[in-house]
Amino acid sequence: MRTVRGWFRDTAGGLPARFWYLWTGTLINRLGSFVLVFLAIYLTQERGFSASQAGLVIGLWGVGGAVGTTVGGMLTDRWGRRPTLFTAHLGAATMMLTLGLARDLWAVALGALLLGMFAEAARPAFGAMMIDVVPAKDRLRAFSLNYWAINLGFACAAVLAGLAAQADYLLLFVVDAATMLVTALIIFIKVGETRSAVTVAPGQAKGKPPAGALRTILTDRVFLGFVALNLLSALVFLQHISMLPIAMGDSGLTPATYGSVIALNGVLIVVGQLFVPRLIRGRSRSHVLALASVVMGVGFGLTAFADAAWFYGITVLIWTLGEMLNSPSNATLIAELSPADLRGRYQGVFSLSWQVAGAVAPILGGLVREQAGNGALWLGCAAIGAVTAVAHLVSGPARERRAVALRVATEPVVPVTATRTPAPEAAEAAATAPALPVRSGADAAPPAADSDGADGSAAGGPGRPRSTESAGAR
Repeated sequence: MRTVRGWFRDTAGGLPARFWYLWTGTLINRLGSFVLVFLAIYLTQERGFSASQAGLVIGLWGVGGAVGTTVGGMLTDRWGRRPTLFTAHLGAATMMLTLGLARDLWAVALGALLLGMFAEAARPAFGAMMIDVVPAKDRLRAFSLNYWAINLGFACAAVLAGLAAQADYLLLFVVDAATMLVTALIIFIKVGETRSAVTVAPGQAKGKPPAGALRTILTDRVFLGFVALNLLSALVFLQHISMLPIAMGDSGLTPATYGSVIALNGVLIVVGQLFVPRLIRGRSRSHVLALASVVMGVGFGLTAFADAAWFYGITVLIWTLGEMLNSPSNATLIAELSPADLRGRYQGVFSLSWQVAGAVAPILGGLVREQAGNGALWLGCAAIGAVTAVAHLVSGPARERRAVALRVATEPVVPVTATRTPAPEAAEAAATAPALPVRSGADAAPPAADSDGADGSAAGGPGRPRSTESAGAR
C-alpha cells in the first residue's frame, strides 16, 4: 500500500489546482468527442454522400484546423489565453450543432470548415495555459497525465458514440457541443487568465508580443527543425487511420476487426501512460525521442508482413509504445522552446504540423501504396522512423542549449543595491557609548565591546555583507 501511495504521489502529487481544472476539461471534452469518430459513416450512410464527397468534407475540416491553429496562436498572445479559448469553444459548439442540422453538401462542407477552424483555434490557448500554470520541473508529469486523459476520454467516446448513434445521429452533435461548453466554462471560471506580464521594449504596446513575431518564428531554425521532425513522425503515425484499415481489408479482415485491433492502442495508453514519466525521468530527451521514432518505425514497418489479426495487434502494440514515449517528451520540449511572450504562436505553429500531416498523410500514403505497393508503404514508414531518430540525436544538443538559454532569460532578476557593510551592533554601541576613564598598569581592563567580536563574527560571520533587501526582510 505504501508503494502504491508513493507511486501515486510521484505521478500526480504536488501539481497546481489550476492544472487539475484543465485536466478535467480535457477529459470532459474528449468524453464527448463523438462526431470525429463517426463522421465518415454519418456522411455516407445518414446523409447519402459519396466517399469522395465525404473525403472533401473531412479535408475541409483539416483546412479549417490549419487556419484555426495559426489564428488561435496569434490571439493567444495578443488577446489572452482565456478569451481565445472561450471564444473558440463557443464557436465550435455553435458550428457543431449547425453541422448536425445541415443537409445540403455546401452547407455541410462550410460547417466542417468553420468547425475545424474554431475547434483547433483552442489548442494553442490550451497548450499555453498548461505551460503557464505548471512549473517546468513538473511538466513531464503534467503532460503525461493530460495525454492519459485524452486517450481515456477518446476510448470511452468511441463506445458511447456507438450507443448514441443507434438512437439518433443528431444526439452525437448535441452531446459533443455540450461537452465543449462545459469545458469552456470550467476553464473560464476556475482557471482564468494565465498569461503573465512580459517586459516590453520602448515604443512597444504593453501586453503585445514584439513586432515581427512571425519573422522571429520563421528564423528560429532550432524550433522549425523540431517542428519538421514532428511532421515526419506525424506522417508515419497518422497512417493508422488512413492506410491501416485498407491494409487489413486486403488481408480479409472486417472493419469490426480493425476496430478491435486499433482499440489496443487506447487500452495500452490508459494502462501504461502513467508509468512513463518515472521511466524516462532524468534521461536525455533527444535519446528518448530517437528511441520513440525507432520503435514507431519498427511497429509500422512490421505491418508489411502482417496477414492476421493477431499480427496486426502486435504491430499496434509496438508503435503505441513509441507513441507513449514520444508524447510527453515532445510536449515538455516544445514548452521549453517557446519564448514566454510568443508562447501561443509557437504552440500554433507546432499544432500546424499536425494539421498538415493530417491532410498530407492519407494522400501520400495512398499514392505510395498505389504506385509502389503495400510493402513499400510500411517499410518506407520504418525508414522515416530511422531517419527521424538520427535527426533527433544530431539536433538534440542545439535544442537543449536553446531551452537553457530561454530558461535563463525568463528567470526573474532581483536587483541588489550594494551598500557599506554595517558595523556589528555591539561595536556600534561601543562607538556611541561615553568614554571610559583611562587606567594604567595592572588595573587596565579590556573594553567590553571586545566580547562581541570586533571582526563581526557574532553578526553573521567574518566579512559577510548584507544587502538592503535582506536586511529589510529580517
